[in-house]
Amino acid sequence: MKILIADDHRLVIEAVKAKLSELEPGIEFVLAMSVDELLAGANDDLDLALIDLNMPGADGQAHIDEIRRRHPAVPVIVLSGYEDPAIMRSALERGVLGFIPKAYSPEVMISAVRLVLAGGVYVPPMMLTALPPGIVAGVAPQGGGEALTRGGGGAGQTLEHLRSVLTERQVEVLQLLSQGKPNKLIGRSLGISEGTVKIHLAAIFRALNVRNRTEAVVAAQALTEAQQA
Repeated sequence: MKILIADDHRLVIEAVKAKLSELEPGIEFVLAMSVDELLAGANDDLDLALIDLNMPGADGQAHIDEIRRRHPAVPVIVLSGYEDPAIMRSALERGVLGFIPKAYSPEVMISAVRLVLAGGVYVPPMMLTALPPGIVAGVAPQGGGEALTRGGGGAGQTLEHLRSVLTERQVEVLQLLSQGKPNKLIGRSLGISEGTVKIHLAAIFRALNVRNRTEAVVAAQALTEAQQA
């Protein structure tokens, strides 16, 4: 396995490297302490890239966009000192598969990394709790506008609506999706093929008014928390 760690603090790099070494023996690490080093060190052979937002040469999240453009198949996780839900949402919009605040524990970090490596998406709980009451989901579409869906009368009625338009099996897929499980594990849990899972997900995306898995995870987790509240 080959993992890139990009951060401008050597202590952070070494701590992350030490923890990620627990994933499996013989991991090859590529280290970068600036955007120039990040762009020079990244390649399509990477299995994962953990990238800080605030590092020398960074212009907002432009370096994230550039890595995604150059190496679209490489899973990217943002590891950042920022805890602003708006910044998290912006990163997820860009196609990153996780956002891990540096204030989180090493155990949370490695669990999030395992989830992403398994094909899931890690969304920080604080991003979900920041959603205003009655707003179910979303990530603002490219080019502006609002993709947040308001349920008439709040989350309870929204859940009722979903149950009326989704089959029982699709509701089960949605519940597993809210846990960040990848398609393979969803299929294994429900005894259905991965192709069937994708068909169910397409219906779920339409019902949630989202465009992709990342937005659906945010929506599903918000719905699950609202149901449990």
